Amino acid sequence: MFRKTLQGFVASLALLIALAYSFGYDYLFKGIRETYLRGETGSSISDGTYFPSHIIAKGESRPWENDSLYNKKPLPKDLVEVLSQSKTVSFLVIKNGKLLHEEYWNGHSKTTKTNSFSMAKAVNVMLLGKAIEDQKIKGLNEKYSDFYKNYEHVEFGKDLTLGDLAKMEAGLDWKENYRNPFLPNAKAYYGRSLAEAVFLRGFKEKPGTQFEYQSGASQLLGFAIRRAVNKSIAEYASEKLWKPLGMEQNADWTVDENGMEKTFCCIQSNSRDYAKLGQLFLDDGKVGNQQIMNPTFLEVMRTPTKLSNGVYGMGLWINNDATIKHYYFRGLYGQYIIIIPDKKMVVVRTGTYKDEPQDEKGRPKLVGLIVDEVVKNF
Repeated sequence: MFRKTLQGFVASLALLIALAYSFGYDYLFKGIRETYLRGETGSSISDGTYFPSHIIAKGESRPWENDSLYNKKPLPKDLVEVLSQSKTVSFLVIKNGKLLHEEYWNGHSKTTKTNSFSMAKAVNVMLLGKAIEDQKIKGLNEKYSDFYKNYEHVEFGKDLTLGDLAKMEAGLDWKENYRNPFLPNAKAYYGRSLAEAVFLRGFKEKPGTQFEYQSGASQLLGFAIRRAVNKSIAEYASEKLWKPLGMEQNADWTVDENGMEKTFCCIQSNSRDYAKLGQLFLDDGKVGNQQIMNPTFLEVMRTPTKLSNGVYGMGLWINNDATIKHYYFRGLYGQYIIIIPDKKMVVVRTGTYKDEPQDEKGRPKLVGLIVDEVVKNF
């Protein structure tokens, strides 16, 4: 009896595995291996080591200069409580270009690398700006079909521009959902081929007519940038950002099995270096006397689009409704690089905040609270 039951179980399991491969769901096995079998219920800020990656090489490091009041004033109790409840692992405050406060929890330190998740989308758009500066790409209005000719024959594909992708106005048939393992985010994150995950998606509406946040749009943009610059995305990021910014450590950008970077997510870096990306915006693209990014392009990135109801620019989330205006890089589970222009401040928060409350426009309430508390106390 037991033997027949075991044989039936094995046969059923073999059938399920065969069906998974037949219908393109074989990535689920990697997802299970890298989550549940490691004691997690989903992706994590420390799972970068479980995936192949390309190095974003640093150049000559230029560490942050400490402010004269560095770590002399503790965080307010209310903020500490919120950071603790939201499972924060790092919290940095930069003011006037100097490191004012730095704190880590749960075994993390200034050298700990964590997953950027969707903060990488803003880096991807920054590389688009550099490719335009380098005349590798004509501009935001360049058609996607200039890079992948088959899009000339895809319904709505012929209308798609790089600007549509950067603004999240691509019109893709892509439902952004990180929990459903059968939807495209999981396939892009755990699958073998990003090309399979994104190029096989069609369109549900004409690009440029509707704002809808879609990781597939960022990944399509990454493919176009790589083809335009004729080098890996990580190599281009090293050349155009990590080296000029004087990052303290090499970073890693997760890739698929074909060596393509996951440009919708997954840079593994430390919080001090994340802060330098924010400072670059605060300084309008300059590092010292060197202009490393076009300030006009950065201004477009941080200007809210009409279709987004004022919450998104290109790769950046924006809150100009707040008393203290701010904009920020935003990643899953509450990874933030927050820029507060009027106060000359950059704040970095990393951690694991699942089910974070949002305002009526879909922006995380935690960001607004952090801005208010930091400005009030620093």
